[in-house]
Amino acid sequence: MLRSLTAADGRSLRAYAVGDSPAPGLIVVQEIFGVNSHIREVCQGFAQEGFQVLSPLLYDRLDPKGQELGYTAPEIEKARELARQVGYFENPLLDILACLESFPKGTPVGVIGYCWGGTLAWLSACRLHPADFEGQGGTLRACVGYYGGMIGTLLEDPPEVPVMLHFGEQDRHIPLSDVEKIRQAYPELPLFTYAAGHGFNCNARADYQEASAQLARRRSLDFLRKYL
Repeated sequence: MLRSLTAADGRSLRAYAVGDSPAPGLIVVQEIFGVNSHIREVCQGFAQEGFQVLSPLLYDRLDPKGQELGYTAPEIEKARELARQVGYFENPLLDILACLESFPKGTPVGVIGYCWGGTLAWLSACRLHPADFEGQGGTLRACVGYYGGMIGTLLEDPPEVPVMLHFGEQDRHIPLSDVEKIRQAYPELPLFTYAAGHGFNCNARADYQEASAQLARRRSLDFLRKYL
C-alpha cells in the first residue's frame, strides 16, 4: 500500500508501506530507479523479517509522480536525470525524515539504502541527529548502506548512530580507493567488500551476485536487530 506523507518543506509524497505495527521500523531508500518492483520486493522481504517498512517515493517531488524505471541504458540515463532534478541530498533527506516522523512515537527505526539510497543512508546517520527529533515519531537507531557511490566524498560529518556499509570489489563506479578512504576515516565502522560488482543485491541487474547478496543481507539483519 501507499501512505501519504508531508515533508518539512510542505511537499507531499507517498511511501510504499508494508509490515505490521508494533514492530521496529525500517526505511528502505531506493536506487535511482525509483520504488520499482525490485525495491518493493526488498521491502516485502524485510517485512517478513519482522519490520514495519516504509520506502519514500523520492520522485514524487517531480511531475509526473511515481516514476518506476528498469535497467536498460536509456532508463539509466533517465534515472540519472530524475535524481539530478530532485536534488541528490537535501530534498531526499527531508523525505526520509518524513518517514521517520511518521512512525509511532518512540519506535526504533533503521535506514537501509542502495546505490543513491546507500549514500542517503550514510547521510541520514550523519545529519538526522536523533536528539533533534526526540519525541517526534520514530527514533533513528542504525543505518546500512549498499554501494553508496558518494560516501567517500562525504566524510566530514561523523555518523551519530551505528552504520554498516557494503561494497563490491569489482564495482566499475566506486573505486576501492574510495572505500579505503572510508576505512581510514572510520576504522571502527563495520565495512564489508564482496567479490561482486555494482548493484550486486539486485536480482534484476547483470551484476547480481547471489552469494554476496545473501551474506550482506544476513549481516545487515543481524546488525539491525542488534540496534533496533
